[in-house]
Amino acid sequence: MTKPADPVKFSPPEGFEAALAELESIVLEMEAGQMPLEESLEAHKRGTELLQYCHSKLQDAQQQVRLLEANTLKNFSPSGIDDR
Repeated sequence: MTKPADPVKFSPPEGFEAALAELESIVLEMEAGQMPLEESLEAHKRGTELLQYCHSKLQDAQQQVRLLEANTLKNFSPSGIDDR
């Protein structure tokens, strides 16, 4: 009986932009159709990890924007302007 392979440990991305660039690179390589099966599977796993990372970072940013909007957005009425 064969033992299941240990999950591959990928290094975390340096940031959102780095993760997105790596994800785009993986997509281009896979679309070229020249990767062996095992390499394609590993690339897919890494791509999934990067996609989840990017999605999480975007959700965090959206939440921060919501908090900022809730606390600071008010009707703007410039002072010192004469309404004629």
